[in-house]
Amino acid sequence: MQRILSTQLTAHVHEKVTIAGWIHRRRLLKSVAFLIVRDAGGLSQVVVTDPQTREQLERLTEESVVEVSALVTANEQAPNGVELTEPEIRVLSAVGVPLPFELHRPALSAGLPAQLDHAALALRHPSRSANLRIAAAVTAGFRKALEEQRFVEIHTPKIVESATESGANVFQLDYFGRPGYLAQSPQFYKQLMVGVFERVFEVGPVFRAEPSDTARHLAQYTSLDAEMGFVTDHRDVMAALTRTLAGMLGEVTERVGRETPEVPAEIPAVHFTEALRIVGAPVDEPDLAPAHERALGEWARREHGSEFLFVTGYPMRKRPFYTHPDPADPAYSNGFDLLFRGLEIVTGGQRLHRYADYVAALQEAGEPLDAYRGYLDGFRYGMPPHGGWAIGLERFVARLTGAANVRETTAFPRDLNRIAP
Repeated sequence: MQRILSTQLTAHVHEKVTIAGWIHRRRLLKSVAFLIVRDAGGLSQVVVTDPQTREQLERLTEESVVEVSALVTANEQAPNGVELTEPEIRVLSAVGVPLPFELHRPALSAGLPAQLDHAALALRHPSRSANLRIAAAVTAGFRKALEEQRFVEIHTPKIVESATESGANVFQLDYFGRPGYLAQSPQFYKQLMVGVFERVFEVGPVFRAEPSDTARHLAQYTSLDAEMGFVTDHRDVMAALTRTLAGMLGEVTERVGRETPEVPAEIPAVHFTEALRIVGAPVDEPDLAPAHERALGEWARREHGSEFLFVTGYPMRKRPFYTHPDPADPAYSNGFDLLFRGLEIVTGGQRLHRYADYVAALQEAGEPLDAYRGYLDGFRYGMPPHGGWAIGLERFVARLTGAANVRETTAFPRDLNRIAP
């Protein structure tokens, strides 16, 4: 189809062009009618004065798909200073049913459940599609920043043999007559691939069968994972993550034109024990509650002017078995969380890298070694000190945009109650 987008009209004043898109709105006045056409670039205003064309327009409904051939005319009051006159309208796809909600208003009037039930329509609204554009920019920035740091993109299995990483929170499936599971993360595979490329990353779905019906949890979400070899400890990982975050937010600004928070050259960091002191929590608290994270976010803004804060040294009993302990105090880990505006969006740290250490850690946890045989084999053959992180894309975008619910930042969310559309 020979067409141009709404954003290209200003370069074709006094020329006849063809646009195509959805009928965003019709305004039928007494002497003139206005047709607003929406495409991937934005909105175009079409002026209709011909009685026959107006009659055609009156029969059409919003969201019908049309092709319009018309003259581009300058008009300061029109969108982008131009409008289309003397139009010829060709219907490509007519809508013959009532819309469940209107899309031409600045905000969707329907509640989130109704939007999710009619996702194919709701996602056309600028407020919803904007979040997806930001997610695309975040993902592109993630890839670009890591490739600049010599990381190689990998793709790992999403069907696995054993539910070994996080206990019972897995989805089981029938894999040709024997049990299989949807992967909770690419953690084991990306560690093994450090032995191939040294630095690797992946963008892909992960699955968590957690019965959590909250505004921050999904059963399937997109994880931005990275793993890097030849590190001294977790601080090398934190430095690489900081550079990556800066690249991600820079890409959002460049692609979407949205202002983003500054990523400090060195994000402030506090040890877990210090974090407990700051929020006034008991010294034996094993983890940070959401209220603690919010308080730490306020402290970071107040004391450091930063929207980001690393919390390091989480207790080993709250970290996975592959986490490297702090050599100075093995009760604590060389692991970290990154808080963004008072919410945990990244978990990472240094991993164990010696086979004997894995055997000891699994035996101490009471785990059978046979369930981990494919994973452990990689460490029999020599692995460098390494570490990495994982970012939940939807949660990160929700925090960046101020969305109240992560379901607003993904096209077709899967949660405790929703498996369609």
